Amino acid sequence: MKTPTPLDHKDTRSGFGAGLLELGKSNPNVVALTADLAGSLKMTDFQKAFPDRFFQVGVAEANMMGIAAGLTIGGKIPFTGTFANFSTGRVYDQIRQSIAYSNKNVKICASHAGLTLGEDGATHQILEDLGLMKMLPNMTVISPCDYNQTKAATLAIAEFKGPVYLRFGRPSVPNFTSPDSKFTIGKADILCEGKDVSIFATGHLVWKAIEAADVLEKAGINAEVINIHTIKPIDKEAILTSIRKTGCAVTAEEHQLNGGLGDTIAQIMSRYFPTPLEMVGVEDTFGESGKPEELMEKYGLTVENIVKKVWKVIERKGKS
Repeated sequence: MKTPTPLDHKDTRSGFGAGLLELGKSNPNVVALTADLAGSLKMTDFQKAFPDRFFQVGVAEANMMGIAAGLTIGGKIPFTGTFANFSTGRVYDQIRQSIAYSNKNVKICASHAGLTLGEDGATHQILEDLGLMKMLPNMTVISPCDYNQTKAATLAIAEFKGPVYLRFGRPSVPNFTSPDSKFTIGKADILCEGKDVSIFATGHLVWKAIEAADVLEKAGINAEVINIHTIKPIDKEAILTSIRKTGCAVTAEEHQLNGGLGDTIAQIMSRYFPTPLEMVGVEDTFGESGKPEELMEKYGLTVENIVKKVWKVIERKGKS
């Protein structure tokens, strides 16, 4: 297996900021809104370049969603920006009623998702957002893996007609995808081909899945690593093609196991190709305050746990 080499280390929220600025230059209908978090969402470059297309609504996230829905009626493409917790849980009613139900062309862009928000603790570390958003009819849900892919996804969703939830984060992580790669909504990326086990990962766990595959190769296990950057619509064919080849799978995500990527893949497998499956994610608990890497270790979102789950699922495959 040829492991991708990181180009550098960057935070994915900066990929969003770079993509938003580029959109501002190329598409006059793109507008941006934030609920008092322009700096944290890396939206300040857009704000400086296009002050007449930037709306600071203050700490009023529900109002921001209503304004964004209204702006679409005039042909604008609004990008809202705040923390993932405030982008989903706090405003679920407004998203459901004003955006998803009426299929408004709003791009809900959410940073500081998952445990890697760190010291701000459980009240801010939403681990249910992918589940909340994927359950809404008309909603597209995207969770890119690095800076370059987050920038590419930001550009892609502006061309997509309909509501989108784009999830990214605060920490600096390996930036390993090509800056020239085109982002295709709903099309999974096969990062490493393998025959013994499929590892499906999303967001910050993609790089850890690649590292796990490297560890496994040294032990004689050939893992296929697939980046599921689009949670909905999910690439069912890529998933089924992989598991029909490998006969078992592990999922990895910085999210609750309930309602996340693993749940979605389990549904596909149970309906079309029942196969041994293990999951890496947060197991029905809230987070807590701490340093991001310490929290990832405590809650099992690690290379070591992915490897452990692979050995377990391969053992199950051998008994089935």
